[in-house]
Amino acid sequence: MTPPIIESPLLAGAGVAHAFFTREGGVSTGVYATLNGGVGSRDERAHVLENRRRMARALGVADDALLVPFQIHSADAIAVDAKWDVDHRPRCDGIVTATRGLALGVTGADCGVTLYCDPEAQVIGAAHSGWKGALNGVLEATIEAMERLGARRERIACALGPTIAQTSYEVGPEFRRAFLDVDAGNDRFFAPSPKPGHAMFDLPGFIAMRLTRAGVGRFENLGLDTYADETRFYSYRRTTHRAEPDYGRLVAAVALP
Repeated sequence: MTPPIIESPLLAGAGVAHAFFTREGGVSTGVYATLNGGVGSRDERAHVLENRRRMARALGVADDALLVPFQIHSADAIAVDAKWDVDHRPRCDGIVTATRGLALGVTGADCGVTLYCDPEAQVIGAAHSGWKGALNGVLEATIEAMERLGARRERIACALGPTIAQTSYEVGPEFRRAFLDVDAGNDRFFAPSPKPGHAMFDLPGFIAMRLTRAGVGRFENLGLDTYADETRFYSYRRTTHRAEPDYGRLVAAVALP
């Protein structure tokens, strides 16, 4: 079975194979139903690997050529040119390549997942950016890693996939203070919350600002809220609010045609 995918019109226009996979079209069960792509979850490993095989085939690469790093909410981005064993994957949150036959993926379940392409240089990238990675520079690090392979940031097309929306993301005062300590102007990404002392954080807006300020040529936000759309998306925050034991991970991936 080929799982359903969401595509970015911007990346499709750049001629790059890519997919923002939903939670549909896999073999996992329970809280992981059905296309859980997270080997770090407590789902049955065989189910996750089958789900990833389905994703790889949807992208037109070999079953073992979908590369997803061990994500650590860092600002680290690396270049890759060969497949790796899933049990020895690098620890980072951005990956780039100019090698055909590889699909670069990142997982998310509320965090921002961004895919990149410089169609002229034939360089692609993927980044996982929760609030910490976005604040500390993983988006910019991914762009810089692409440039080291010959890309130019003004030619890069970048799309943000399913991410928790501001209306679903309530945060406390310490969270807000971390952003204001970096730049008082970040206050524009916080809206009033019904809960005293709290605020609603606009992670997609913050990511868009960082990418635009970094100079990417074109940016697209698909505007999909992971928390609100339970049918299509996993959500760490929704799972937490329900006191569920674990959660599935969505995968976003890109490959050179």
